[in-house]
Amino acid sequence: MASQAAKSLNYDVIVIGAGIEGSSSAYSLAKSGQKVLLIEQFPLPHGRGSSHGHSRITRYAYEDDFYVRMMVDAFPLWAELQKEAGVEFFVPCGVLDIRAAGSASEQRVVSALRTHNIPHEVLNSSELKARFPAVTTTDGYGAVWDPSGGLLRADKCLAAYQTVFKQLGGVIREAEPVTSLTPGDLVSVVTSRSVYRAHKVVIATGPWTDRFASALNVNLPLRPIRISVLYWKADPERLKEHGAKYLPCILDSRDTREGHFHVYGLPIDEYPGLVKVALHDGPDINPDHRDATDSAWIDHVVAKYVSELLPFLDSKQPALREHCIYTNTPDKHPFIDRHPQYPNVVICAGFSGHGFKLAPAVGKAVTELISGKTPSYNMAPFRLDRFSPKSNL
Repeated sequence: MASQAAKSLNYDVIVIGAGIEGSSSAYSLAKSGQKVLLIEQFPLPHGRGSSHGHSRITRYAYEDDFYVRMMVDAFPLWAELQKEAGVEFFVPCGVLDIRAAGSASEQRVVSALRTHNIPHEVLNSSELKARFPAVTTTDGYGAVWDPSGGLLRADKCLAAYQTVFKQLGGVIREAEPVTSLTPGDLVSVVTSRSVYRAHKVVIATGPWTDRFASALNVNLPLRPIRISVLYWKADPERLKEHGAKYLPCILDSRDTREGHFHVYGLPIDEYPGLVKVALHDGPDINPDHRDATDSAWIDHVVAKYVSELLPFLDSKQPALREHCIYTNTPDKHPFIDRHPQYPNVVICAGFSGHGFKLAPAVGKAVTELISGKTPSYNMAPFRLDRFSPKSNL
């Protein structure tokens, strides 16, 4: 009996962290025929990390060609998950990527989309005003219209991955923090409740990744920040006055006298009459004490933006405020790579607030790394050693 019990704690792969990247990786690995354990430190579902909440933007529009390539796979993989789970979580409302008309960044987006034959339109200032009258922007600013993009209902996406993963024979251990990890041909993972072993391990622990990486002698420049997720009350009469029947998702990155800022907006979907508009930045935090910081200044920054760009919203103050965590890297690209000394350990973290939409492709990439297959994607931007080529990496 004892030997059977010990054997039951052995897996092909253990995935640590049941956020969207860990859950998508566990799902993809299970579909490939692996015996997989998914471990999460908090009870599921929880709101302490980066994957909770109702909505995320999904899109093809990226400045970097390698992300567009990943989204070419991600969109149909999201559709496949919808069918498997029997749940609809994609809302095809399109995405407006607002940029200075003719700017280098706009040209990079267009070039990346053209490389992969993704339908899109480039709108100048007057065309943007005519097509989307509810969105008021300054002269000289246009947009790349990504009609295939839209909104992902995040909580349903995460639940779908975990549900199908279990249907595939995967095992989830929740409310079970990992206390240590010992690398080797057979990796030992010690938790608050047990000891598990696997031939391979995936570390997908978001803002808590540094403690695992450091224990494995890898120093990664990860910066956890707290994001204020703000919701603003819409005035339906003013919206009607602008002739707008609906709103798309909005991305807006620009330089102002106050500095560079990046905001994003999502249409009414989660709370009746409330539009999500938030700043893509926030204060540094310790993820174990996420709310021990003051970020009231963000309300003022976003309120000014709302009053100028979306005048049909009440910009006096947000009607609702929630929080989540980004784990940023210096170049805003994640780490998805094998450990330099222990190639049976894969680190998957640092998605810098734009990784949710990529999750199906990330799961595929992690599975290829674990299985030793030729990568489907350009993995060079995600290498662990890209910031310190002369270090112990």
